[in-house]
Amino acid sequence: MLNTLIARIAKGNLVMQILVGIVAGAILATVSPSTATSVGLLGSLFVGALKAVAPILVFILVAASIANQKKNQHSYMRPIVILYLIGTFLAAITAVVLSFAFPTTLTLVESTTSVTPPQGIAEVLHTLLFKLVDNPVHALMDANYIGILAWGIGLGLALHHASDTTKSVFEDLSHGVSQIVRFIIRLAPLGIFGLVAATFASTGFSALLGYANLLFVLLSAMLVIALVVNPIIVWVKTKQNPYPLVLQCLRESGVTAFFTRSSAANIPVNMALCEKLKLDEDTYSVSIPLGATINMGGAAITITVLTLAAVHTLGIQVDFLSAVLLSLIAAISACGASGVAGGSLLLIPLACSLFGIPNEVAMQVVGVGFIIGVIQDSAETALNSSTDVVFTAAACRAEQAK
Repeated sequence: MLNTLIARIAKGNLVMQILVGIVAGAILATVSPSTATSVGLLGSLFVGALKAVAPILVFILVAASIANQKKNQHSYMRPIVILYLIGTFLAAITAVVLSFAFPTTLTLVESTTSVTPPQGIAEVLHTLLFKLVDNPVHALMDANYIGILAWGIGLGLALHHASDTTKSVFEDLSHGVSQIVRFIIRLAPLGIFGLVAATFASTGFSALLGYANLLFVLLSAMLVIALVVNPIIVWVKTKQNPYPLVLQCLRESGVTAFFTRSSAANIPVNMALCEKLKLDEDTYSVSIPLGATINMGGAAITITVLTLAAVHTLGIQVDFLSAVLLSLIAAISACGASGVAGGSLLLIPLACSLFGIPNEVAMQVVGVGFIIGVIQDSAETALNSSTDVVFTAAACRAEQAK
């Protein structure tokens, strides 16, 4: 009887099970906050498992796919990277338009973080370049996906002319790690149940009411990108109805990313979705971890909206062209945002410096970001992560249709 129940759960609709987990977590947090805090352990274990498997999954998949790539077989990375960059810039522009339409002023608070933000674009680019040449063991331990990609590609190219036996070992390893990922993803309903219960029990939403207008601008910009701009980009690329793909990605990638609040932790989920969509493995094994690093439309929105909120709060006059320059800076900065929760917030002082806003004030804006982070960071990650699959699928389908 127990085996039959487990088999049914294992073969059930994962999205529906996740929705049940969300509702159950919210109910438990309302009925018994202390119990809800305790079951938060399930959420922590789930996110920890995803973060643990993601670096080795990316490294093995990238190396195996390149080593086993047949001659004259092409991946579709160039159009995907172009879509990533265009999408991130359009996200920042959308944030500028909405920030001017609905100007927001902030009640500044003391900073909730003592982490030192980067001092300029040069520092962000410097960090990215040194991540590229990171020690491979260190890159795997710290989940440095730029470094992992570099070593995976390098090893794959080096093994491209290896014996078939060696290539088969890597192929078998990639299938083995993928099986572990599938098992972890099947535990998502339990993990998200724990995350929702703990979040509702510890924070609730009372602290967010004072920042309703700010959240309105942030979430509106993200919804416009997810449901208007991204579908237009997909339609231009594929000449097909974009909404089935967009809504499936939001449902199967965005929902999980919303609660894990980590693009890096959502890489295995996106890999599984790309496999389900029957996309080219040689492409998505590289584009998905790359997207978790540079496809940061949600981060660009957060940086732009909070910076312009600081500008409006201090009464600084900004013309539209200066705001567009901010969009460009935000888009470039977002590419250096960390793939973990709250990664974009520490780039706000960099953008604020464009308008001469003191670092002390900018860090107070970061503090506001952490207060609304329970919603802002979740929505940002959902947008970032689901868009990785949307653009990968759009590029693959467009190239295959030629």
